[in-house]
Amino acid sequence: MNCLLSEIARICGGTFTGIDSVVESVVTDSRSLTCELGAAPLFAAMRGANHDSHDFLDAMRERGVRAFLIEREAPVPEGCGAVRVANTIDALQALAAHRRAQSRAAVVGITGSNGKTILKEWIAEEVPSGVRCYRSPKSYNSQLGVPLSLLMTEGDEELLLVEAGISQPGEMERLERMIRPDVVVFTSIGDAHQEHFGSLEQKCAEKMRLAERAHTIVYHSYYEPLASMIAERFADRRLIDAARFPAPSAEVAGGAAAGRNAQIVEAFCEAMGYPAPSFRRSPSVAMRLEVKDGINESILVNDAYNLDINSLALALDYLHTVALGRPTTLVLSDIAQSGYTDDELYGRVADMVARARVRKLIGIGTRIREHAAAFACEKEFFATTDECIARIDRADVAGRAILLKGARGFRFEKLSHALERKSHTTVLEVDLDAMIHNLNYFRSKLSFGTRLVAMVKAGSYGTGDFEVAQLLQHQGVNYLAVAFADEGVVLRERGITMPVVVLNADADSFEQMIANRLEPEIYSFHSLDAFAAAAEHAGESRYPIHVKLDTGMHRLGFTEEEIARLGVRLAAERRVQAATVFSHLNCADMPEEDEYTRAQIARYDRMSAQLAAALPYRVIRHTANSAAIERFPEAQYDMCRLGLGLYGFGYAHNEALRPVATLRTRIVQLKRLAPGETVGYGRAGKIVRPTVTATVPVGYADGLDRHLGCGRWSMLVAGRPAPIVGRICMDSCMIDVTDIPGVAEGDEAVVFSPVRGNDLETMARVLGTIPYEILTSVAGRVKRIYLKE
Repeated sequence: MNCLLSEIARICGGTFTGIDSVVESVVTDSRSLTCELGAAPLFAAMRGANHDSHDFLDAMRERGVRAFLIEREAPVPEGCGAVRVANTIDALQALAAHRRAQSRAAVVGITGSNGKTILKEWIAEEVPSGVRCYRSPKSYNSQLGVPLSLLMTEGDEELLLVEAGISQPGEMERLERMIRPDVVVFTSIGDAHQEHFGSLEQKCAEKMRLAERAHTIVYHSYYEPLASMIAERFADRRLIDAARFPAPSAEVAGGAAAGRNAQIVEAFCEAMGYPAPSFRRSPSVAMRLEVKDGINESILVNDAYNLDINSLALALDYLHTVALGRPTTLVLSDIAQSGYTDDELYGRVADMVARARVRKLIGIGTRIREHAAAFACEKEFFATTDECIARIDRADVAGRAILLKGARGFRFEKLSHALERKSHTTVLEVDLDAMIHNLNYFRSKLSFGTRLVAMVKAGSYGTGDFEVAQLLQHQGVNYLAVAFADEGVVLRERGITMPVVVLNADADSFEQMIANRLEPEIYSFHSLDAFAAAAEHAGESRYPIHVKLDTGMHRLGFTEEEIARLGVRLAAERRVQAATVFSHLNCADMPEEDEYTRAQIARYDRMSAQLAAALPYRVIRHTANSAAIERFPEAQYDMCRLGLGLYGFGYAHNEALRPVATLRTRIVQLKRLAPGETVGYGRAGKIVRPTVTATVPVGYADGLDRHLGCGRWSMLVAGRPAPIVGRICMDSCMIDVTDIPGVAEGDEAVVFSPVRGNDLETMARVLGTIPYEILTSVAGRVKRIYLKE
């Protein structure tokens, strides 16, 4: 992209003011690192339900931005130019459509319910080496993601691969106006994002809008009713049914769904006149960035499933986010199929590395080594990944944030395995994108300006302490809340700087809390006296505290009879100052107790108003938890608390939420048993037919409740249920895989996931408990892996 700001105004129908300048890239997130902003960025400011990025125009100017796209009256920073439009996203879409119209590339639109990203990556792998190909980064397929994708193109590509994702009617028409694909590839069709559609047929019709002007359509007739609707609606087009191509074996393709994807890739290659793919294997690496604990107290960011200049910029931006002051190391392989000369390519990469403030570059490959002089940071080069593994200096790892960014052929999964902290085979995957989705869902329910405190106690409900806190800090949450001081200290030691409330604050930890700038919950005159004394001893004044009121739960808190005395005391107190006054609605998720909850809200309103009126300063009031945000909007006050809802669980299995956790393990041994044999302790597993059992290394010491044994819970193997056989052991258990064809040692078994029937809500019903208990019971020895687009 290379366009004058005044020209952008003409294209978007906006009003130009200020100083004209050239724009080369677009950024919409004020927190993005400068390496993503590029040499001449346009900052597109937007107003959300609880956030207005127009507030950051001056801050972006300080970071070098001189061009702005705005949608409300806002002072243009000195020495800058701006285009004002009615709606920023509409303007970006108009700009993207203009960019697409200038392109001479063959444009391929990829849509479907699932598998868009992996199919896009697989297709990109099969594009002949001489074709300059651009693919949209990660899953940039939304109303905002698609225009950002198209605006990243250089203009001289021969092939554009663009994802298109929708969640409700009317969206695909807008995406089609921008993408205008020549070829459309349909992946699977299913229930994903079904909540806004009256039927599967309605969703298929909406997705088919992407092909309105396409001359070629690639689809798979397995997916109905989409296939029949395509055949009827587009009979005059070139239709290629992938089902007519031979399906690779399940063993090499990774299962039936991957086999159908392989057929779609082969159909696409025929449509484009490319050589037929070999299908040695489907992409087996993660399709999303992974964050793991590395060796020697490092953080490992593994984003090695693809490599191009755009995805590198995004990955460097995320590296900066998770580093939080740690020195950074980039491990980067040669980049293939860039379309640039090597001098141009590695010159741009070196500039990005410098702007990202990478402390050390480790290059792997001959081409990047030949351009070593372009990089101004510490640097070291290896010919192969194996050489790097054998010779890498542990000083380049210890205490650092490390980004792995390698082309597929360099097999960076071997390097990731070598650098990650060893743990046992069972892992808890935490989907950070799902967490952001849930956060934004609840934010959409809040009035503008309402603050949020996020509960990260008990290791963020078992999902991990620092990683979740770091995400929430980056997302602009106002407070974090932990249960005990030690949890808050860990966050401070890992670089979390935002306010942290300690809910179960006790006198023995007060000095430690003050030393780490942690803020206590104060629930009695005794705790108030003790903390005020600790603050005085530390030489503090006006130290923030959080006053808890008892409105009916009768756990902790000041009673209504104590409010008058408390108000007098706090008004005269100089050592501490109430930052917030709060209570807890203990039945907000129970419709049958709504009368009690409304009485609680009224009591809180009365008590907190009386206390606030007695104080010579303003306090923040809050009492609504996740369920109350949805069910009792009158209880929002100044701030709300987000607990289990952040992790994807609602009071009635809210379909809008996305559970964030998946517990996975792998089969370590298969056994073939005859009728009459038994399995496990106490011979509780009775074999009544020829049976194949699989042993998996997860047991009650990992948090798998013993009451799930003897067939009461099934894991998923190849997407099919595998019941637990016999009793669950401390470190392992056995599952029945008799009816699942092709199972092999090393295959994955999913203990629980967001999949209906395999989810935590269902497991909780089986156990007669709540998802909280199960999630927080996952043992610390189970490795956490964090996934992020």
